[in-house]
Amino acid sequence: MIDEKDDIAGKLVLGRREVVAIPEWGIRRVRAKVDTGARTSSIHVGRIEVIDDRVHFDVMLSRKNPTKAVPVEAALARMASVRPSTGEAQSRPVVEVEIVIGSVRRRIELTLVCRRGMLCRMLLGRSAIEGDFLVDPSRKYIQGKPAIDRQRKDAS
Repeated sequence: MIDEKDDIAGKLVLGRREVVAIPEWGIRRVRAKVDTGARTSSIHVGRIEVIDDRVHFDVMLSRKNPTKAVPVEAALARMASVRPSTGEAQSRPVVEVEIVIGSVRRRIELTLVCRRGMLCRMLLGRSAIEGDFLVDPSRKYIQGKPAIDRQRKDAS
């Protein structure tokens, strides 16, 4: 087992689930499943509307409370053809956004999709974590709250 303090080639260790922040969208915490089998990352959204080069959507933050949502408008990076576990290709809007995992800030691409019924509102694929992280699938929430939460507590 890898200890969270291990520094193997300067990489942070993630568990199979982590808490992610998306400061640009005002999201302090969203549970994410780390999935090295998925190339792209995705987030659970509702009401997707693509208008020219912009996309409007609601980030659904709670499985139990469907009214807990954050409205977002972002630049449309591209449309992607994604083949989920069902095997049938889907066309999904993709946006770019900066996320925070532990103390690491990184700009990633997110596909917008309905993840209703899934335990985690977000999925972190391998392109979002490559280079900076190792994954210990026997653990969860190794990195704790994203650094933006820690800074807020220290400032008050």
